[in-house]
Order: sequence, then structure tokens, then C-alpha cells
Amino acid sequence: MVSEQLHKKLNEQMNYEFYSANAYMAMAAYCSAESLDGFANFFIVQAKEERFHAMKFYHYLNAIGKRATISEYKAPNNDFTSVLDCFEQALQQEKDVTKRIYELSDIAMNDREHATINFLKWFIDEQVEEEDTFDTIIQKLKRIETDSNAFFMMDAEFAGRSFTEE
Repeated sequence: MVSEQLHKKLNEQMNYEFYSANAYMAMAAYCSAESLDGFANFFIVQAKEERFHAMKFYHYLNAIGKRATISEYKAPNNDFTSVLDCFEQALQQEKDVTKRIYELSDIAMNDREHATINFLKWFIDEQVEEEDTFDTIIQKLKRIETDSNAFFMMDAEFAGRSFTEE
């Protein structure tokens, strides 16, 4: 049986995933304002993915007979100095998500809540992928800093990015 503490933390994570979607939309808006539509698309797709993650928590809570509670969350940062800044902030946000998922996993393990442990495994694997993706992009952006052709090629590449629910 899911403890009240675990129920509360699962709800908090669901809401944090919705917050993350808004944070990525803020990054998309910055990129759009800079006429970098491919980078904007990257973050729009990322926002869709975060909403998908939030809904996984929503459906899981309902499946275990617990109520999903939607709460308000703070406004995301809307001030960025560059595309690199967006990606660095995104990587930090993903690291924060990883920390939160680990904390949830620790609670589930302490509670011997095996269904939740199994549910969270997907998110643990996902976070490895997310952090790697953002770190790789940051390294590329740092390398191409002075090569505008490479930067615009990257922008064009991201224009084709899409999200498919898994």
C-alpha cells in the first residue's frame, strides 16, 4: 500500500513535470524570438515530453487508487542570454528531476512499494537519456560557438525533431 508520504511525493513530481513543460516552453519562446525556429521546436517537443511524463504520474496515481492533485507552480524563468544558456539551464533542470526521481525511489524502496519501484525504473532510465542528450548538445554548442554555419545547421536539424509517446 502506498504511504501518504509517497502519495504526496508522487503528486509533487507530477506537478513538477508540468512545471518543466512550462520551463521548456519559455525556452522555446526565447528561441522563437531570436528567429531560431529549429531550436524552438526542440524545446516545444521537450515540453510535450514533459507533459507526457506528468500524465504517466497522473495515470499511475489513479491506477493505485490514489488521487492526483494538481497544484499551482511558480512561473518559469523567461530570461536567457543565448541558446547555450537555455541548454545549460535545461540540463540543470534535468539534473533536478533526476534527484527528485531518486528521492522518490528511495521512499518507495524504504516502503517496500514494489509496484512504485517498478514504475519509477522507467523514469530513472529516461533521466540518463535526458541528461546525456542535453550534455551532448551543450558540448556541441560550445565547440561550434564561432562557426555560424554549424550553428544554423544544428538549428535546421532540430526543426525536424518530433515526439512519439512511448
